[in-house]
Formats: sequence, structure tokens, C-alpha cells
Amino acid sequence: MKLKKKILMVIAHRQFRDEEYDIPKTQFVQKHFDVRVASTNVEIPAKGMLGGEATADLLLEHVRVDEYDAVVFVGGEGAKSLWENKGALKVCVDAVKEKKILAAICLAPVILANAGVLEGKRATVFPSEQARILMRRGIYTGKTMEQDGKIITANGPSCSEVFARKILSELELIEAAPEEGAYTL
Repeated sequence: MKLKKKILMVIAHRQFRDEEYDIPKTQFVQKHFDVRVASTNVEIPAKGMLGGEATADLLLEHVRVDEYDAVVFVGGEGAKSLWENKGALKVCVDAVKEKKILAAICLAPVILANAGVLEGKRATVFPSEQARILMRRGIYTGKTMEQDGKIITANGPSCSEVFARKILSELELIEAAPEEGAYTL
């Protein structure tokens, strides 16, 4: 029996962007992925900028990246609270080390930049924060969505659906790839 793929979504406890969370999560669940949510508080529901709520399954500092196939950072004003969060930065570094898909949307790509994982990589972010990508030696492209290797970034709520589809596409490519050490004739 094949194990179900797991996706970790990371949200700020306050002011995450609702559609950047809801749209991808709905698509992931519809495709039968096991989705877990991490935040800085699990005691009370997280609140979105548009009034939505989300319950975190685990604290950010307890995340073990090796248990997931992809890590997705949700944007919104609240993402600023994670820009320097040690747990968030560690998750980014670990995701790259573990060769996992690492994705961030809106203001969240700044977290990746601050973790040092965008250095020399093409990325996008909400336009107001492009200087933060450049300061950390990322290559800001200004595109709606950008992919460089296993890192996927998008610039805001309007591209939530295409962002989710891109992540799913990459996960399905991994699913279709032969197992390590396998060969084909």
C-alpha cells in the first residue's frame, strides 16, 4: 500500500491571507494529500485577514520537515511575524537540505530569503517587498509565479489557484519518478 503524500502549510497566527490558505488547502485535500498546519500557537484558532479561521495541528518549532513532501508558507500581513522566526527559518533550511518542495506566496517569500535559501535563486514576492529578496541575493523576477528547482514562489492572493496547481504538479512528478536505485529498460 502506497503512503499518502503529506503537505505542511505554515501560517501566521494572526493576519494570514485567507485565500492563500483556503484555495491551496482545498485543492490539496481534493487530490487526497494529507495536509497539516503549523503555526506559532495551537491553543486558539489562527485568524485570517478576511476573518477566516484555521486550527494549527502543531507548533512551528516542533516541525520535522522529513515527515513532509512539501512545505508551503502562506502570506498575508501576518507573514511578517515569521520573517525572523527561528522555527520558520529552520523549516526553510531543512526543506532545502531534505530536497523537499518549498513554496511561499505573497509576503512569505521573505521568510525564505531571510533563511538564505533564495540566494542565487529566481523568486518573486508581493511587489512591495522585492528589495528584501534582492538584499538576500535572491534574483527577483517580478513574475506572478516563479519556480527555481524545488522552490516555488508567488506574489499574492490573485495567483493562489495557479500556485496550488504548480505545487500539485511538482508533487505528482515526484510521485511518477522511479524510486531511488530503480532502473528502467
